Amino acid sequence: MKVIAWSPNLTADRAAEADVEYVSTKEELLERADFVSIHMVLSPTTRGLLKAEDLKHMKPTAFLINTSRGPIVDEGGLVEVLKEKKIGGAALDVFDIEPLPLDHELRKLDNVLLSPHVGYISVDNYKAMYGQTAENVLNFIEGRSVKVMGPEAGMFGTF
Repeated sequence: MKVIAWSPNLTADRAAEADVEYVSTKEELLERADFVSIHMVLSPTTRGLLKAEDLKHMKPTAFLINTSRGPIVDEGGLVEVLKEKKIGGAALDVFDIEPLPLDHELRKLDNVLLSPHVGYISVDNYKAMYGQTAENVLNFIEGRSVKVMGPEAGMFGTF
């Protein structure tokens, strides 16, 4: 597989280090890719990064894969391009509202694969998650700083 990459923060040097081809614009990525897989954290700069107009740059045979965070993609715009068959389909593990409501439009489409926000699950991820949880509990008990996530900590922080 030939891998191309774009991100607002990606440089050609960093892409080369990862042995992928750097493309300089989001539009070029969307126009060239057969599969667009999102791997970003949700932040003020990535929220709504792929708008309805962006999705229309994708090939009609291309697939969007989002296992990062739902709000990175304009969900209404995605539903629109999927309903109109402007892209081949989407595989989604994350949504604007989780769990995805039973009556949500995405559930009615035949060109969508949905999973309940479990795409991250692997033995290594479980080891890391449970290891960090145990570390946090011990740190709390012993009065040391605990890692927290959330808006009050900026995204990552300590208390």
